[in-house]
Amino acid sequence: MQLKFMKYRKLSYAILVGLMTLSILSLVFRGLNYGIDFSGGISMEVKSTNPEYTIDRMRSDLAELSPELQEFQDTGTILIRIGMTKDSTEEKQNLIVSEIKTVLGDHVTYEQVQIVGPKIGGELIRGGILAVLFAFILMAVYIWIRYRGGYAVSSLISLVSDFVIMFGFFSLVGLEFNQTSIAVILMGLGYSTNDKVVNFDRIEENVKKYHKMPTANLIDLSINEMMRRTIITNMTTMLCMLGLYLFAGSVLRDFSLAMMFAIILGTLTSIFVSNSLLLNFNIRGENSKQ
Repeated sequence: MQLKFMKYRKLSYAILVGLMTLSILSLVFRGLNYGIDFSGGISMEVKSTNPEYTIDRMRSDLAELSPELQEFQDTGTILIRIGMTKDSTEEKQNLIVSEIKTVLGDHVTYEQVQIVGPKIGGELIRGGILAVLFAFILMAVYIWIRYRGGYAVSSLISLVSDFVIMFGFFSLVGLEFNQTSIAVILMGLGYSTNDKVVNFDRIEENVKKYHKMPTANLIDLSINEMMRRTIITNMTTMLCMLGLYLFAGSVLRDFSLAMMFAIILGTLTSIFVSNSLLLNFNIRGENSKQ
């Protein structure tokens, strides 16, 4: 049984426009939940030496500093995060670290103390955005050189949608946006590009093989032929990410959740966006010129 994906292409376009609009609105009005490495602040990982000194008592003792506390049940580590304003100096940050240590006293041991100034955070934001844009441009150049014509245009439109919706996902869900998030977006774009290349290669092969088959049927046939490969690749990757989400602790939970979304998004845009858009181009004529 062959699934008719092209039958729903207009619906997929409407959903895509809706998701991109929602993502852009969220980015404009909600923004991104920047982590300390981007916004600047203090991050400390501590372990309680006294069973009676719980995270609730710690939160009460540090109430004046308005900290964010997160306990990792699997390791017993408590993460203390305190954001800083843009005008905060290094002396003020060191003073707050000393104040925290004074308040907590010998109730805890310190495993890690990290201080990021607002200036460094701003530089990391610019560097991260430049890394994503640079990678996007290189992938766009590769796609254009490899395919040209309708294949390249369709793939670039699909990659732009991946790019916008991935950022929108972090904004809508409220996941912390840090350097790991940049890595997730880069890996997601790479995964999506690879999926599009594999599908385009099969479509090109079938264009040469089935000269009289309608283009919509040919694209459906190509997608169906690649479906087994798509399912196996996605499932193996998703199972790895699911394992990280369930058992790797809170530190990697946001990473694995975002990666699972990136995998699903890249697969769907490959099928319903980049492949569907090929119907607007004369891919048979383009193929004969290559």
